Amino acid sequence: MESSKVLNSTVPTQRERVVALVQERLARRAITKPVAADDDLRESGISSLDMVNLMLAVEAEFGLTIPEADMTPANFRSIVAIDALVANLLR
Repeated sequence: MESSKVLNSTVPTQRERVVALVQERLARRAITKPVAADDDLRESGISSLDMVNLMLAVEAEFGLTIPEADMTPANFRSIVAIDALVANLLR
């Protein structure tokens, strides 16, 4: 029984954390369709305000500050783009 606890207590990866943040934003807009890692989030239904909130959520989740120069639509276009931005900022 004790070994099953260890197996179930895995730490989410960076990508999983980014996915969770995106899914939370989609859920707040009642968007239930699955979003692939490279899907355009705007086309999936995320608004400009959602993007701003997503930027703030990424900063809070990863304990970082996104430089103004990196606050671009391209860096928040998809889960892959956000994940790459976070990886770059955490180096």
